Amino acid sequence: MNKNVLEKKQKDVELLTEKLKRAKTVVSFDYPGLTVDAFMKLRRKLREAKVEVTVFKNNISRRASVNIGQNEFGDSLVGAKALAISYDDVVAPAKIVYDFQKENKAVKLQTGIVEGHFASVSEIEALATIPSRETLLAQLAYSLQAPLYQLAFCLDKIEK
Repeated sequence: MNKNVLEKKQKDVELLTEKLKRAKTVVSFDYPGLTVDAFMKLRRKLREAKVEVTVFKNNISRRASVNIGQNEFGDSLVGAKALAISYDDVVAPAKIVYDFQKENKAVKLQTGIVEGHFASVSEIEALATIPSRETLLAQLAYSLQAPLYQLAFCLDKIEK
């Protein structure tokens, strides 16, 4: 193999290894059959959420996965895969790709790494369907308020 090609591949492995080490969440997804316009639309949505999309050869992705101790994730990288990498938000990559696959059948959510742990397809989908932080806070506020409201309602009825 050409020495320059080998050096480029080694640099790519080092680059991806560093990205995977820093990432809070990495989600792999299938994209073959997706049009260029649709892929650019997905990239734009991910970029708006500060999620990076990378496409490397699987051999490079596998080697980087092994470098960070994620052999199971590396083994799951079969066929054309793209990686959505988030350094800040744990849920964003899974949620965006999950929602995008509903309108584009060419995209299929696969495995990932969530906060340093391998995540299966079902775990990634569960992560993607978690309500937003604001919704969870509203649900918590309602559940705390409801018993007090019922108590006040009952006490009001007793006085009359």
